[in-house]
Amino acid sequence: MNTMPKLRPQAPQISEEERARRKASVDNARASVRLEGFILSPEIERLGQQFIDGELTRQELVEAVKVAVSHG
Repeated sequence: MNTMPKLRPQAPQISEEERARRKASVDNARASVRLEGFILSPEIERLGQQFIDGELTRQELVEAVKVAVSHG
């Protein structure tokens, strides 16, 4: 099942500072998961990249990850 959320017609532009904050957030989450002995699936990695790129809000990311994990 494809858990990718529908993209908005045009993703909002985010600043380079916001993009850097989002990337740091995703990197920290990935590191935390790895410390627990797990590796993120390619689908979760794609969702993280969409968040970094401004295609998803934080809430949309959280919801999409929940769906992906529940169907994992």
